[in-house]
Amino acid sequence: MVQLFDDERFDYLTADQSMKIIQSPTAFSFSLDAVLLANFTYVPIKKGTILDLCTGNGVIPLLLSKRTKAAITGVEIQERIFGMAERSIVQNELIEQISVIHGDIKEMQPILGQSTFDVVTCNPPYFPTPSKTEHNQNEFLTIARHEVLCTLEDVVKACKLHVRPGGKVAMVHRPGRLVDIIETFRKYKLEPKRLQFVYPKKGKDANMLLIEGIRDGKADLKILPPLYIYNADGTYTTEAGDIIYDR
Repeated sequence: MVQLFDDERFDYLTADQSMKIIQSPTAFSFSLDAVLLANFTYVPIKKGTILDLCTGNGVIPLLLSKRTKAAITGVEIQERIFGMAERSIVQNELIEQISVIHGDIKEMQPILGQSTFDVVTCNPPYFPTPSKTEHNQNEFLTIARHEVLCTLEDVVKACKLHVRPGGKVAMVHRPGRLVDIIETFRKYKLEPKRLQFVYPKKGKDANMLLIEGIRDGKADLKILPPLYIYNADGTYTTEAGDIIYDR
């Protein structure tokens, strides 16, 4: 078993307890948005290449490895969180399929090349940060949640740079940024093709969106049925439960 540091712990990543991931309450713990993005993303089953930008502790590559034999690469800028991802990959004996790079997504062309991946995924920072008063006191969380080290445009530009023509880009974000996302996708020749809104429960506003674009694709956006997470009694809906528990 790999070593844990500071306040790190192992959590089971899958309901069958076949996979573990290193988490930290002060540095990084994945949330539902990552699980939903991993489920939403179309992946090649047998072969291909997948890139996960802003990979955090490697949750999306680990989840995708359950669905595909493709080679998966993650990029994470925060050194401590990169280390968590790296050790989680070793713990799950996936070093032959998954690799992670410690670096800035804006500076990956010399390492990753251009137009080389079949699929690019990203769970980016959601919130623009006009002033430091809006930052979290925890620097790890500030960088993960706010556009401090990369903006939405930086993320979309990197997706376009690394995905091959005809390849897919999948992202999870907040509904309030939908217009910005579509405008930026089109600016970088990523045509939105699938869009799904996620709701806490019926009667509430959407609080997440999942979007997929195709590089150099033709205009034809499909709006998927809404995904509700909770029933009125607070239990998971059947659809959400199937995703969360990998049923």
